[in-house]
Amino acid sequence: MILKFYEINKIDIISQNLILFYGNNEGLKKEEIFKIYSKTNRKIYKYDEKQILENSQNFFDNLYSGSLFENKKFIIINRVTDKILKIIDEILEKKIEDTTILLNADILEKRSKLRSKFERDKNLVCVAFYPDNDETLSKLVNNFIKEKNISLSQINVNFIINKCNGNREFLNNELEKIYHFSKNKKNIKHEDLVKLINLNEDFSIAELIDNCLAKNQKKTFNIINENSFNNDDCILITRIFINKLKRNLYLAKQYQLNKNIEKTINDAKPPIFWKDKEIVKNQIKNWTAKGVEDLIIQINDIELKIKKNSNNAIQMVLDFIIQSCTKTSN
Repeated sequence: MILKFYEINKIDIISQNLILFYGNNEGLKKEEIFKIYSKTNRKIYKYDEKQILENSQNFFDNLYSGSLFENKKFIIINRVTDKILKIIDEILEKKIEDTTILLNADILEKRSKLRSKFERDKNLVCVAFYPDNDETLSKLVNNFIKEKNISLSQINVNFIINKCNGNREFLNNELEKIYHFSKNKKNIKHEDLVKLINLNEDFSIAELIDNCLAKNQKKTFNIINENSFNNDDCILITRIFINKLKRNLYLAKQYQLNKNIEKTINDAKPPIFWKDKEIVKNQIKNWTAKGVEDLIIQINDIELKIKKNSNNAIQMVLDFIIQSCTKTSN
């Protein structure tokens, strides 16, 4: 069954407990997912499709397990594709109760079997989330500053919208920063906004790559599931990945020579910040110089493919990260 995003309040999560959200408006999807979840009294679980496909038995064990204190679940599966269809068919056969499963997909073409299944079945719900236009984003900004009693010129409103590049999620983050800034400075000038708005640094990406290289699987999957990385992030992810790999290649070669991990860390140039030393140690232990060189070749190849065709960019990048993190040997 097809619903518009403004019809989501019509969803009955008791009888319609399998929901598909697709499209690249991650900000709007997050808002609507929160609205659905807030109406329930259920524990939330988050998965990536690849996690489930690689260990479906573990997923089903968690799905069907229950206790007196935890028998209702709200499950979000991110980055789903047509590959998840067999899992959905099995869930439908089992007729699950007291569990809502929300599938979060990027753009799905009309020929997508997953999209077609959810559109045609009256017991399933399918909602498309298309990008916001400047008019919609302008209304969001003006409503926000009116509610928070913040004074901004239309020129500055337009500046904020342009910096967010049509991304509602980024816009909401920047508006929150502006709101907190306005508590100490009522008259916000354009130069204040220029300093305040910074969408180029993404610390979650650096944290994701660090934990991947340290083979911290739990943390890596948590970061993937808690962030809405999209195709636009892919070049930034590959660039940060390559920079970290180049550093790790140097460290791996030094460690091969001196066989002393503390000396390798302490002699590193540029110096490694104290709070990063432990995770870098784990990276050195997990990857030989040859293993790092292989990763550099792979990530460079992925970057070239992304530049030629960005349609499946995020899937390629995340598959690479998950495979690198879960790889048993280097």
